[in-house]
Amino acid sequence: MSRDHALPEPPSRRLLLKGAAAAGALAAVPAVPGVAQAATQARPPKPAPFVNPLVRNRADPHINRHKDGFYYFTATAPEYDRIILRRSRTLNGLGTADESVIWRAHPTGNMGAHIWAPELHRIGGKWYIYFASAPAEDVWAIRIWVLENAHPNPFKGTWVEKGQVKTAWETFSLDATTFTHRGKRYLAWAQHEPGLDNNTGIFLSEMANPWTLKGPQVRLSTPEYDWECIGFKVNEGPYVIKRNGRLFMTYSASATDFNYCMGLLTADADSHLLDPMSWSKSPTPVFTSNDTTKQYGPGHNCFTVAEDGRTDVLVYHARQYKEINGDPLNDPNRHTRIQKLGWKPDGTPDFGIPVADTVTAGD
Repeated sequence: MSRDHALPEPPSRRLLLKGAAAAGALAAVPAVPGVAQAATQARPPKPAPFVNPLVRNRADPHINRHKDGFYYFTATAPEYDRIILRRSRTLNGLGTADESVIWRAHPTGNMGAHIWAPELHRIGGKWYIYFASAPAEDVWAIRIWVLENAHPNPFKGTWVEKGQVKTAWETFSLDATTFTHRGKRYLAWAQHEPGLDNNTGIFLSEMANPWTLKGPQVRLSTPEYDWECIGFKVNEGPYVIKRNGRLFMTYSASATDFNYCMGLLTADADSHLLDPMSWSKSPTPVFTSNDTTKQYGPGHNCFTVAEDGRTDVLVYHARQYKEINGDPLNDPNRHTRIQKLGWKPDGTPDFGIPVADTVTAGD
């Protein structure tokens, strides 16, 4: 996740000490102990242990920590007919927060079916929701659409339909996400490219405004490895986090059953992002089903930060069982989950494995 719309990068220790010194925190104590004390006092409390599942029956989750101190949550409802929103001052609080329906599918025509994967972003002083939908009469003609709300509180005001994000082809497209880098705003999304034998690849373009693309639209990834082609040849659900001089773009692959998993693209922060050669692709998945913790089909992730403003958090969905009767898309039990995102010594993300469900006193 680019934190341009959420939080600044975690402050360095030097900045923490500088702030403490300006407040006079070091005035009456020895230099070295005082430095340690100031750094300790400036550090927020450790986040509470995460509760999983965080939100039941909500797939394709998106959590945005805004500067107003709230976490905003949206996700796919299993009925595929509406866009929901929750907020809480804590991550765990999202699980019990009131849920509002801020938009419903049209009864006919465009935006009438398959309301999928909404994301909430704050851009230029307004709220935007990117989501996928199809006409009620042609439910697989899925495209990307945008809503806009000028009210400071996204639960209030009016959500205005800004229309379809027009891409190079009128083909199956979904899972739009946006981020900024070096003063430019980008959209990443999944789409079927005519002439290719796949379902979707990952594409990137610069944006003219929050609902319009400009310049080249380039393909960053297409399903090529075996683990990306189980059931369906899918790359979808991209999301970006910037750390350690690099951009890391996660995506999800294969069918939405227990084979669903996450892949990773990496680009140097100084590279030309619209050059596909700037992005390297991990040859193996970075996050997969786990029989030990009994979590299956983890994917369609995003990133946020814990309440301390420093701990990176992986947000994703998974099921608690492996076998599914019928079409996985008709199974409602993809639950939103969260866990700490680690970092390896080489500066790359350490996803670990999907953690087990939280054990409660009643279990």
